Amino acid sequence: MIQDLQPDRHGSVNRADGLFRSGQKDSFRVMKLSIAKNYGWKYFMNRRTFLQRMSAFAAIPAIPFVFPVQLGASGAGPVAIAPLNKPKETWRGLLTPEAYRVLFEEDTEEPGSSELNSETRAGTYICAACHWPLFESQNKYESGSGWPSFTQPISGHVGTKPDYQLIFLRTEYHCARCGGHQGHVFKDGPPPRGERWCNNGLALKFVLQAEPLPPLRS
Repeated sequence: MIQDLQPDRHGSVNRADGLFRSGQKDSFRVMKLSIAKNYGWKYFMNRRTFLQRMSAFAAIPAIPFVFPVQLGASGAGPVAIAPLNKPKETWRGLLTPEAYRVLFEEDTEEPGSSELNSETRAGTYICAACHWPLFESQNKYESGSGWPSFTQPISGHVGTKPDYQLIFLRTEYHCARCGGHQGHVFKDGPPPRGERWCNNGLALKFVLQAEPLPPLRS
């Protein structure tokens, strides 16, 4: 959102400068959320510590842990369904504005904001947009990141792509059916797989094991 612009000493407003400053703040927020997702929110709660450590990261030419997860036969698996190829805008009326921004604009929800963080019941996690099953409850675990996390998805039910939004390379994953963004996968999960599928809670719905899965949305 563009901040209120203040007139200069001559009484005029520099709109371009306001837009630039607003863009800087938005970019800083996205970077802070994404780094918090990778390394834990409490680690960056102190603003001064956050800035100091960001400066330290910038001084390091190459850091092994930012490289994307190499997903082989044990990773996402070959896609098991044909994509819908449905225009993104057509999903807007089926989702809350917050969920739409996450799923189809690749926004990131605030850490600790999802009720799914504390969900421990048996069931299935489905895409909030098209209802395609993505994760089973037995593969969910508490990562301490502030986002719902899983050791693996249902094989063939998610797709992946390289993500350079923060300059360094990460692996983004999304619903294989509708393309809705879910989160990023990192190589710091528990054994034996060592993967952490870090998901936005707004991009998921939870269905109890005793209940039938809802029909797929087309």
